[in-house]
Amino acid sequence: MSDRSSLQREVDAAYTVQVRAATKGAAQAGALGVGVVTFAHYAWPLFRRQTLPFKAFLISGFTIAGLVIGADNALLSHEAERRQSEHAIRREARIDLARRGLIGTETEIAKWRAER
Repeated sequence: MSDRSSLQREVDAAYTVQVRAATKGAAQAGALGVGVVTFAHYAWPLFRRQTLPFKAFLISGFTIAGLVIGADNALLSHEAERRQSEHAIRREARIDLARRGLIGTETEIAKWRAER
């Protein structure tokens, strides 16, 4: 049961990281979209004649792209960090088990973790 609860905590932590990064990315890219559309409106007469729904569509495209890219980048870095820490723990377990004269199998590593 503890494996499920720890897995659920990891999933919740990853979700929290992803939501925060998505919100930040959407806000930044949305602001960039508003700036680009505003600049284009005042600098380019052809763009000024475009409809308001089209301009809103462009801004929403910037916002959605920022949301997706921000969330994806944050989740990838979080996973890489978790993988790196897991690798360090497993390496330490294998070294400690080798010093005891044991082979670092999955079962032995699990026992080693339980001892710690």
